[in-house]
Amino acid sequence: MRKTDAQLRAELVKSGRQLFEDGFCPATSGNISVRLDSHRILITPTGVSKGEMKPEDMAVISPEGQHRFGRKNASSEKQMHLLIYKLRPDVHAVVHAHPPKATAFACAGIPLDQPIASEFSQALGSVPLAKYGTPGTPDLAAALAYLVPHHSAILMGNHGVVTYGNDLFDAHGKMELVEHFAEIVQGTLLAGRQAQLPPEELKRLNEAAVRYRAGAQRP
Repeated sequence: MRKTDAQLRAELVKSGRQLFEDGFCPATSGNISVRLDSHRILITPTGVSKGEMKPEDMAVISPEGQHRFGRKNASSEKQMHLLIYKLRPDVHAVVHAHPPKATAFACAGIPLDQPIASEFSQALGSVPLAKYGTPGTPDLAAALAYLVPHHSAILMGNHGVVTYGNDLFDAHGKMELVEHFAEIVQGTLLAGRQAQLPPEELKRLNEAAVRYRAGAQRP
């Protein structure tokens, strides 16, 4: 059953508060959106703490970025969200945040593509590193364009992380997974070694993930 606009506004508030409390969106950083329908996207406002948002603070914009409704302006990074929705018709929610460990890898220029954790490989595959693009400019979206169709989580060079999925629960959960895996990778680097999964096992994990997603999407 399709959720109402009011329910989705409440979900954005809840997700934003959790990201803020987890330290993923300090101060007024980060942005979240959901696709309401083919003509409207609901997105968090610019300049507002994700821990203090109210349902009525959200902005409604068109797929081209025009302001349709709302007392506050949409996030300055809305073009990144619009790009993802354009390139991925299957995506209905986008989360951009700055989880500290994953962002440290983004700032170090190291992707999270190490095949060392079965659950992470099955859930997300690899998380590539996009080149730097100035926040709030078309350069930011352009830096992600070639990666968006093939991944559901991306490290943004010298910036943060963006994740997306079939709903907000999915996109938010992927953000948590990326940060958790970053901590695992950090631990292996401190330990001085990594035990990589063999290619045949990665293939099996990917096949299992495809079957799981197909089963979850059945009515």
